[in-house]
Amino acid sequence: MQAALRAATVTFLGFLGGCSLAPTYTTPSSPPPADAYAEAGDWRKAEPVEDRARGAWWAMYQDPVLDALEVKVGNANQNIKAAFARLQEARAATRIARADLLPNLNVGSSASRERVSQNSPAYVPGRNPTYNNFDIEADLSYELDLWGRVRNSVNTAKANQQASAADLAALDLEQHAELASDYYTLRGEDAELVLLQNTVEDYSRSLALTENLYRGGAAAVADVYQARAQLEGARTQAADVALQRAQTEHAIAVLIGESPSRFHLASNPLPQDSVPPQIDAGLPSTLLERRPDVAAAERRVAAANAQIGVARAAYFPVFSLAAATGFDSTQTSTWFNAPSRLWSAGPAGLLTVFDAGRHRAQSAQAHAQFDEQVADYRTTVLTAYQEVEDSLAALHRLEQESLSEEAAVTASGQALEQARYRYKAGLVTYLEVATAETIALQAQLSRVNILNRYMNASVLLVKALGGGWRIDALGQSGERSWSFGD
Repeated sequence: MQAALRAATVTFLGFLGGCSLAPTYTTPSSPPPADAYAEAGDWRKAEPVEDRARGAWWAMYQDPVLDALEVKVGNANQNIKAAFARLQEARAATRIARADLLPNLNVGSSASRERVSQNSPAYVPGRNPTYNNFDIEADLSYELDLWGRVRNSVNTAKANQQASAADLAALDLEQHAELASDYYTLRGEDAELVLLQNTVEDYSRSLALTENLYRGGAAAVADVYQARAQLEGARTQAADVALQRAQTEHAIAVLIGESPSRFHLASNPLPQDSVPPQIDAGLPSTLLERRPDVAAAERRVAAANAQIGVARAAYFPVFSLAAATGFDSTQTSTWFNAPSRLWSAGPAGLLTVFDAGRHRAQSAQAHAQFDEQVADYRTTVLTAYQEVEDSLAALHRLEQESLSEEAAVTASGQALEQARYRYKAGLVTYLEVATAETIALQAQLSRVNILNRYMNASVLLVKALGGGWRIDALGQSGERSWSFGD
């Protein structure tokens, strides 16, 4: 009979030990992906898998200078270091939560001299009220996790740890993409500077020609003023681009963890025939597995779901087991003798009967936080699709723009050449030349700007696709924090 009772008790406690009050977790629903990206159109596509961005995705641009800078980002970027420290904090929080799954053992010792008040009920007449007390005691306590409070706390910490790992991966991707974008912006500014410096030289020759014609009586003084104004305007533009280049260079220095005052990149103009590498966007259905920010948002939903179980467990009593053993004596000579031994053991239970609605409010708070995280997750998913579509649209349209702008540069150059011939022949005023030069310069600057945006759109597409990250990089425990590639 007693054996059957013990077996039933063990079975019942085992059942309760597996109980959890957290809702069964499922990944929140999100808008279903399309069969293909709407903006992909007939844009150039790479061969599947082989050319898809993986790991050090910037290597596809085949630029040794960019490769060297990207390596420095991972090693010295302070934002990434801060994110890694936050991941370490999350890992420590998980270990703290796991510690509650095991018993807690404390050992304490004290030695004191005490005096009991003779008016105290604890005073024994005839006994010396002053005495020594030597005590050493070990206390063992263990909470029976009948309602899953501790296990759900551990699940919350683990999910938050995985979210921190995904945050680190997302920040790492963002910083590398920002560096690539700044790098191509810098090269575009170098191309603009070369163009403007050449323009300043051309305008200087035009001014000299106009001054010679004026001295010979073949041109009006207004032509000289107009040629000088145009020259100074080009110099102003060149100075402004030089300022932008300096600021871009400083931004790159911060990204790689170097002092802006000591960092310098040699001029390296972006060639006019530059074309971004081919990138396969893949299928929309795989995007959610390739975006670390989506993974982070989903893990925060899981953490909020587990936190609901913690809040629900507060309604139920907390059962624990406690035990103590040690030695207590009034004299050091008998401190560790057998009669000085003490021990205690037994269960304990605690149930909050009245808390003025605190538990109800905590449960409502947990449910509201869950709803918030679900909404954030769905927003992150929609944003992910949007960013891919935006980048594909940019690549498609900018490719078309580059072709039409190249034709505009050719036409404006021919018009300028004819205007200069006509001016030298005395058939037109300098106004026609100045107008043609302005149109030609703007067309060339626009071509450089389009090329810069074209390269940046390519970088943004890689970033929007997750840069080669995979959701399995989180692993079961989240210990693989920011592994890129396969």
